[in-house]
Amino acid sequence: MPVLSPPKFWSRPGIAPTLLWPFAEAFAAFGAARDAMTTAQRAPLPVICVGNLVAGGAGKTPVVESIARLLTEHGRKPAILSRGYGGRLRGPIRVDPARHTARDVGDEPLLLTRAAAVWIGSDRIASAREAASAGADCAIMDDGFQNPRIAKNLSLLTIDGAYGLGNGRVMPAGPLREPAERGLARADAIILLGENRTGFLARSDKPVLRAVLEPVNSADFDAKPVAAFAGIGRPEKFFTTLEHGGAHLVARHAFPDHHFYTDAELRRLADKANGAPLVTTEKDWVRLTPEWRARVAVLAVHVVWQDRVSLLNILSSVIPL
Repeated sequence: MPVLSPPKFWSRPGIAPTLLWPFAEAFAAFGAARDAMTTAQRAPLPVICVGNLVAGGAGKTPVVESIARLLTEHGRKPAILSRGYGGRLRGPIRVDPARHTARDVGDEPLLLTRAAAVWIGSDRIASAREAASAGADCAIMDDGFQNPRIAKNLSLLTIDGAYGLGNGRVMPAGPLREPAERGLARADAIILLGENRTGFLARSDKPVLRAVLEPVNSADFDAKPVAAFAGIGRPEKFFTTLEHGGAHLVARHAFPDHHFYTDAELRRLADKANGAPLVTTEKDWVRLTPEWRARVAVLAVHVVWQDRVSLLNILSSVIPL
């Protein structure tokens, strides 16, 4: 199923959001009614949900990976629960990077296997049961903040400080998956990635965990010409990160989130690069064929927490560390 890029008006007010307001109201009402009619089920192990309020990239996946590593460092055995968006296999299935591809299980689950066992499936309760049977003692849910079927022991909202809540409207008038007030009220804490440039924190009294996404290998591209491409929620973030790391972008190509590249598309990108190496994100790289992985460089990023003690205290409220 193709994934469309977020419309530009989602980031600012204008006539389009106003005209789409009735549809946004209907979308929000449907979500509220669904939540009211659904009884949340308890999983057989504590569940930490890392979600967001907006459609598109907010940095959830590197946050989930970081929290999984942190829990492992403190003696826990976390499992990661993912819907497996973009994959064709039905769950619950434990992701095996030796035999599964992004077309099988989705791109994000493949990346997350670096940190912990990953189970995919739309039924998160079933995935949690399988994970518990395999020896996990806690679960981190990648996305699913708006999923009312599974009870969460801890809900963390990841928000990109530069984008905030976009124009503040619910889909399709804006990027919000639900009204901001309703979502913020359910959150136990907010994970703010980067500076709070939109001022949305004034709308919440929840604890704030501050962190930044930092490139791991930007020195590989410092002062070098590169042709960048990305199919993520906001590709411009990737391009900016490359430039801030010193790379000289001779071309930048944005694709829809979770885009699967054809051989013809990649050949055209290589031709347009005029000899400059192609570089992309980790999430895009796992969607490439082995042949193209050998030809495309990757800019890796990781989460740097400003206050790990506060994060540990919040996690310890539901999982003894």
